[in-house]
Amino acid sequence: QVQLAESGGGLVQAGDSLRLSCAASGRTFSSAVMGWFRQAPGKQRELVAAITSGGTTNYADSVKGRFTISRDNAKNTVYLQMNSLKPDDTAVYYCNTLKRVFTGWVPSGSWGQGTQVTVSS
Repeated sequence: QVQLAESGGGLVQAGDSLRLSCAASGRTFSSAVMGWFRQAPGKQRELVAAITSGGTTNYADSVKGRFTISRDNAKNTVYLQMNSLKPDDTAVYYCNTLKRVFTGWVPSGSWGQGTQVTVSS
């Protein structure tokens, strides 16, 4: 099992950058596929970035080229570097383990509290 704690969010202006961290505990971290999700008010939670245990990454089109997901297995931590932030990026950001289903990757673990990212115009 993996327990997750997100941090690093804040209030920034459009064009600024933030780096989110996801501190994980549990023996399964090093072998788990990890993802960053976000949820804006009134919208569904969406997967924006994923990384395999070997470092292969995938991104939603909305963040591709601006966000970078990475992991440090020795520190049991996953990061999301967010550059060129836009107001549409405003959301609560969560990390989670991922599992493969017919339609793609979905969360497989328990949700943490998330961290708020607010981008002003």
